[in-house]
Amino acid sequence: MSTGRETDGGVGPLHGVRVVELASVIMGPYAAQQLGDLGADVIKVEPPTGDLTRHYPPTRSPGMGVITLNLNRNKRSVALDLKAPGGRDALLALLASADVFLTNVRPQALRRLDLAYEDVAAVNSGLVYLNAQGFRSDSPLGGHAAYDDVVQAASGLVWLNEQVSGVPHYVPTVLADKICGLVIVQSVLAALHHRDRTGQGQHVEVPMADTMLAFNLVEHLAAATLNPPEGPIGYPRALSPRRAASRTADGWMCILPYSDRNWRDFFAFVGRPELADDPRFASYAARVHNADELYVLVGEFTTRHTNAQWQEFCDATSIPAAPVLSLTEAATSAYATEGGLLREAEHPTEGGYRLIGQPVRFWATPAGLHRHCPRVGEHTEEVFAEIGHRPPARATNSHQQPPTPVPADRIEAP
Repeated sequence: MSTGRETDGGVGPLHGVRVVELASVIMGPYAAQQLGDLGADVIKVEPPTGDLTRHYPPTRSPGMGVITLNLNRNKRSVALDLKAPGGRDALLALLASADVFLTNVRPQALRRLDLAYEDVAAVNSGLVYLNAQGFRSDSPLGGHAAYDDVVQAASGLVWLNEQVSGVPHYVPTVLADKICGLVIVQSVLAALHHRDRTGQGQHVEVPMADTMLAFNLVEHLAAATLNPPEGPIGYPRALSPRRAASRTADGWMCILPYSDRNWRDFFAFVGRPELADDPRFASYAARVHNADELYVLVGEFTTRHTNAQWQEFCDATSIPAAPVLSLTEAATSAYATEGGLLREAEHPTEGGYRLIGQPVRFWATPAGLHRHCPRVGEHTEEVFAEIGHRPPARATNSHQQPPTPVPADRIEAP
């Protein structure tokens, strides 16, 4: 049988770094996938039934749902029941050989398993121990469960949507999980750099609510940055209900004049050059203050030309612009295809599937696919043989017992 190995990405800049992932659903596994794409040896520790995302339908075989094929690529799977005899000791033996421990298990549960930072540091003082959860562990909310939607609400993101649409919508993607996943990667790399200089491991915590609040405040702290505040919190241009794609003669486009010169060219093109000197629109500050009026005008002008005509004009005048694409159109566009952002791959057991490409390019140490998503526990014996530890009996044969699929409406985050 195929080993699931593929080498289209070279060894990657993190070759030689071992990451042990004890995480489920999106945030932690996404972070570990990024590290795996960059060449780290990622060992995914999961229960014998597998990570919950393995059971998201559709599936061609049990435990190999569509999300897991990309989310858990470039990893080796070890199946362990941490509550069973020998489970915790096996994980500690594995962590003794690791550079990074990445988990989104809540701190209280880790303490009950005797897997808090102090317990793990006792066997590997140089380990980067990163745990991520909904709220700061030392806060009154530290023990609360948190999901992407909850964090969107707690960080002000749902409120921002309500200011624009009048309805407290969630962003239609697991934005908090994925942003926090990328912050986890950044934090791991910073801690590894510190360890390389000093030999010192450390405990790193990534609270989702704090991370997303800081993210949302970058532009939205706005006039409230000053003390006393010069105005309410919120960036006016982004909160304008008129801020939307523009209808053209044959579709929709994002047309975004930004500089004073961009606006002069735009107003000249639509036959209203005098608007460039209108006090409401003559400067960046004025345009932000009068964003609603400006967007109404833009919407009136853009219907006069087709998408192709607007794109030609904008390209000639260096005005940022793009047509509104569906997600399918964006993923299958010539741009995405030529860049390898979505391409065909062949899984050794699941057959053909679409591989989400690694967008970052390293000329000396390319990132990419090194191995396909493993079956649950596929590498349990291999990994423990490498470290000279006998795994618990149940773990040894766990990948031979396919997990029972979970109905889509029963799947929850940790």
